[in-house]
Amino acid sequence: MTDHDIELVRESFAHLHRRKVETAAMFYGRLFEIAPEVRPLFTKEIAEQSAKLMETLTVAMAALRDPEGLTALLRKLGRNHRSYGVEERHYASVEAALIWTLRASLGRGFTPQLERAWTSVYRHMAGIMIAAGRAG
Repeated sequence: MTDHDIELVRESFAHLHRRKVETAAMFYGRLFEIAPEVRPLFTKEIAEQSAKLMETLTVAMAALRDPEGLTALLRKLGRNHRSYGVEERHYASVEAALIWTLRASLGRGFTPQLERAWTSVYRHMAGIMIAAGRAG
């Protein structure tokens, strides 16, 4: 994850945040389509979960330039997700749903360079969460 990746991701997230309700709905719709086995893990209403997702992503985007703060946030999320029943294999489905959502939402603006940046940032973040989930 480079500084340039961070800048690209943060800029594109601003576009998604302006349409946060639609973005989250697209994301969860796609996630449940490609990984229906994760649907039972969501005990809250999807509208509530969607708002929580976008709030958490907003905090994570703000923390991308604060490695210690980001790591603390992601470790906590990783432990929480593990306690909810999230398995390591689910992170790949989340990545696929995220990239699909970005491509659908940003259209031509979702360039190969932007896809690489999002993939790099997501995998960095997911790696921290997975490690924290393993550690308990």
